[in-house]
Amino acid sequence: MTSQPHVEAIFVTDDATRPLRAVESAEAVTGRGLAGDRYELGVGTYSAKPGPDRHVTLIAAEDLEAIAAEGWPMAPGEHRRNVVVRGVDLGALEGKEFAIGDVQLRSIRPCPPCGHLERVTGRPGLRAVLEDRAGIRVEIVSGGTIRVGDAVLV
Repeated sequence: MTSQPHVEAIFVTDDATRPLRAVESAEAVTGRGLAGDRYELGVGTYSAKPGPDRHVTLIAAEDLEAIAAEGWPMAPGEHRRNVVVRGVDLGALEGKEFAIGDVQLRSIRPCPPCGHLERVTGRPGLRAVLEDRAGIRVEIVSGGTIRVGDAVLV
């Protein structure tokens, strides 16, 4: 496995409450989201609140590993974030542009865990465990295809 920052997994779902499913690649649609995902389709839990922070969410593999080590292992996609990355300090990206493969993105803000996550997963207390390590919300500035293994260029 490469030590370069990269995409480890991609997840999408076409419904606000259905489990996310892993995909090998996803089309990033400029100004909308990942093709076929709940926010690109306008059916996400928070779709009624428009804005560039509804396009794509990222979470760090290292944070998921730390959470698991604390006794809170998560099934793939259970975190409800679209893209799992490794080797990236997501907190340092706030307000900055970066790329995944040929897709240009802009980090908008942190993606704090919400009550919806606990309701959908049926795991009370998960919000507190994920606090400050639930990833970031990003805008798709210029679309293209995101693939598992793509480099994250900061």
